[in-house]
Amino acid sequence: MKTLPLAAGLLTIATAALAETPVLTVLTYDSFTPEWGPGPAIEKGFEATCGCDVQYVMAGDGAAVLARVQLEGAKTDADVVVGLDTNLTAAASATGLFAPVAVPATNLPVPFEDANFAPFDWGYFAFVYDKTKLDTPPKSFVELAASDLKIIIQDPRSSTPGLGLLMWVKAAYGEGAAQVWADLADNIVTVTPGWSEAYGMFLEGESDLVLSYTTSPAYHLIAETDDTKAAAAFDEGHYVQVEVAGKLASTDQPALADAFLAYLTSDAAQSVLPVTNWMYPAVTPAAGLPAGFETLIAPTKSLLLPAAEAEEARAGAIAEWQTALSR
Repeated sequence: MKTLPLAAGLLTIATAALAETPVLTVLTYDSFTPEWGPGPAIEKGFEATCGCDVQYVMAGDGAAVLARVQLEGAKTDADVVVGLDTNLTAAASATGLFAPVAVPATNLPVPFEDANFAPFDWGYFAFVYDKTKLDTPPKSFVELAASDLKIIIQDPRSSTPGLGLLMWVKAAYGEGAAQVWADLADNIVTVTPGWSEAYGMFLEGESDLVLSYTTSPAYHLIAETDDTKAAAAFDEGHYVQVEVAGKLASTDQPALADAFLAYLTSDAAQSVLPVTNWMYPAVTPAAGLPAGFETLIAPTKSLLLPAAEAEEARAGAIAEWQTALSR
């Protein structure tokens, strides 16, 4: 009978210890957290340094993450947001929900200045194709539109790649963007809510090309020993996506949030990103990039609208896209 009070006491101690473990809630996009994504390794690595419990909350793609932040406002349970990009940061800052953060030195191919967000990786948008099925890929949006090739893209209202495509066309063609979309409309097989659905359909043979990244073929080469996928190099240049993380001003764990953001650009975390998120790290790891990345196309022209310009252009660009697809 004496064991019962002892067991109860130990349970109380364990429960108290668990309750004292600080929790850091990270709001992010769906593909960040699976076992094949960067989330688990980053969680394990940071927890080993912080004595805390990292808990991820998923909210679809990057644009859906922002929508959730806007909906929940200061009442959100999130401490950190991971996965917005520079096409969304102006809108995010305008909410007043983000606190200033330390921005590390990076090796981005474009200038980055934003006191509220820290970049953690980046990549070039591109159309990916199968070399065994397509001998001569298009070299521009004009060539793509003039062809009978079928493409799958993502919805710019819910997906950061989808929005990135609109900004790519806008940065390359300006006032001519509406005509480009009108010409591309009959090439589009379908529009998916996010990247995962679109890429999966492409792999199942439902299109000739899919909107993705120049780094996507590295996944197939490194993880699957498959060199059949490639990214089409476009003469207009390629739009850069810079993924960022930010701290919510309402967080009750400000020090932990700052430490997590710092960890994201540490060598340990940056080494994980190329072979889990399949993007370029914001800070090149000491060991360099994995073998296979040297085979990727290297765009000669980097396109990126400043955050404020991207926000100003967003509504009009979406309207142009919707008009073209509804005809």
